[in-house]
Amino acid sequence: MSKWVVTFVDDHGVQGTEHFDCTSQPDLEQAARLIRAKLLPIPATLDLNDLEGRTSEPTVKSLKDQNSIQIISITPLP
Repeated sequence: MSKWVVTFVDDHGVQGTEHFDCTSQPDLEQAARLIRAKLLPIPATLDLNDLEGRTSEPTVKSLKDQNSIQIISITPLP
């Protein structure tokens, strides 16, 4: 399994990073789910029924609109 670094900006404008183990590079939606589970464990359990199917990347949209978290990059850990 490879290690990946997801870089993001939080609601205070502070850049942060989280490390995750994945077999391949996560796409933006997968990274958003990983970040949400790590930073917001309670909201991560909620259903996104109102967004799923209506918008692409519902977790990315939810993180940005509701929590002001935006993913900047997904890179392999050297």
